[in-house]
Amino acid sequence: QIQGMPYGNCLLLSDGPVNNSTGIPFFYVTPKDDTVTDLLKNPMASLTLPEADGNFCRKNVIDPEDPRCTRLTLMGQMVTVPPEEVEFAKQAMFSRHPVVRKWPRSYEWFFMKMNIEHIWLQSWYGEVSPIAVEE
Repeated sequence: QIQGMPYGNCLLLSDGPVNNSTGIPFFYVTPKDDTVTDLLKNPMASLTLPEADGNFCRKNVIDPEDPRCTRLTLMGQMVTVPPEEVEFAKQAMFSRHPVVRKWPRSYEWFFMKMNIEHIWLQSWYGEVSPIAVEE
């Protein structure tokens, strides 16, 4: 009934090992998740990250979902991580989320990443600024 309709989902992500952030979001996913099935058919996605650790919201004890807190939205295509990048993706994910090592192997987990095409920085009640991907 919802085929073709967009919807959101929470996925663990990592942009690199703790001391080697790359800015490229990596995901550890299973084809048993409808989100992944959809992404394999239509890879376009967006990812919004709240200012959970920013100075303003933390200092003023403001909920990260408050409109005064900055949000970064990344848009692009989700692709399967190529074999030559799998080891890096594994280090990136497992170093930040060690629990995934214990997830059931029968779920056929694999790595995806987002090839970022557009970046929007939103702050203060909806004001949006595009950011060049190169930055």
